[in-house]
Amino acid sequence: MKAMILGMGLQGKAVIHDLESSNLIKEVLVADLFSTDKSLSDAEDYLKRQGYSKTSLVSLDVLKEKDLPGLFSRKSVNVVICMLPIHLALTVARATLEAGIPFVSSNYTYELYQLNELAKEKKGIILPEMGLDPGIDLVMGRLAIDELDTVHGLYSYGGGIPAPECADDSPIKYKISWIFDRALDVYVREARLIKNGKPHIVPGNKLFSKENVHEIEFPDFGAVEANANGDAERYVEIYGLDSELVEMGRFALRWPGNAEFWRKMVDLGLLDDHPLKMNGVDISPRAFLAKCTTPRLQFKDNEQDIALLRVEAWGLKDGKKMKITYDLIDYRDLETGLFAMNRTVGFTSSIGALMILSGKITHTGVLSPVRHVPAQEFLEEVKARGMRIDYKIEEMD
Repeated sequence: MKAMILGMGLQGKAVIHDLESSNLIKEVLVADLFSTDKSLSDAEDYLKRQGYSKTSLVSLDVLKEKDLPGLFSRKSVNVVICMLPIHLALTVARATLEAGIPFVSSNYTYELYQLNELAKEKKGIILPEMGLDPGIDLVMGRLAIDELDTVHGLYSYGGGIPAPECADDSPIKYKISWIFDRALDVYVREARLIKNGKPHIVPGNKLFSKENVHEIEFPDFGAVEANANGDAERYVEIYGLDSELVEMGRFALRWPGNAEFWRKMVDLGLLDDHPLKMNGVDISPRAFLAKCTTPRLQFKDNEQDIALLRVEAWGLKDGKKMKITYDLIDYRDLETGLFAMNRTVGFTSSIGALMILSGKITHTGVLSPVRHVPAQEFLEEVKARGMRIDYKIEEMD
């Protein structure tokens, strides 16, 4: 089997690493915009340093490539794993349908769902949301709610933080293991929850207000801070939940103190994305902030990040009030250099692709990890890659 990865960023590198170890994959093609001979040479050197034997590079500009379907066909690709920014996903997914090749991505579904009917008609597979969150959390959520007769609540927590031993090197106890500009964008994006059985919107400028922040305890780490993040409401129907649902939310995790700092930054307008003219140059406060802080928030080669994920579902089981909890913890692999955030996202996309190629995912259309990924087998694959998953069921008062 031959896989093509679009995008050789940190998540793309994690996909490469995972596919290299798969007996199912004989060849991996990595397509990216290698804009200079040096960028191509650097990519080739990276593959050599890692000792990868199956992987080769293809220079590609998705925005200029008029014949993506033809490229996929000429290269005899069996699956495309798209690790490009979300605004390019629709272009790539449409091309995979034309070529009759499955598509996997870690990005949210959003616009991709408009391809659902076409994908069913062509018997094609489009599998987005195969990352950490969304991705692993959705599968854990499925398993958790399936244990309950009646679901009253479902919370999902996820985030990447520096390990305790290196967190204090940063003035805000945060270091970059994800695309920082996208993280800053999320800091002012409205969140949608279910509260007291009704839809509830948290405005983007209120995510870090005290009433929207709480703490949870993680084994081995103590308290971490959670703030509302993303759209939980859209998953009510996907999970098949009903009017008995009272609470549902998705939350980002950081070390305590994060919300207080970013609340001030938001109030000062430093996360605004509207350009201001400075010395004749248009630049937004957010872009300026990211440019200034990025060099100061980098991990050293010997430092680890931690990916944390928790899913809690509660309700009734056999007439008793019960809560199901799944936790995931992963660390940066210092040998490969891959951050925990890269591993949990890239490995998950790779697992999705391998499950399609091995015939374990067979539905057609625009799929969801909630409904179409074999949950228990998927979690076993996750654990086989060194990620720790804990499970707990407890009776509630």
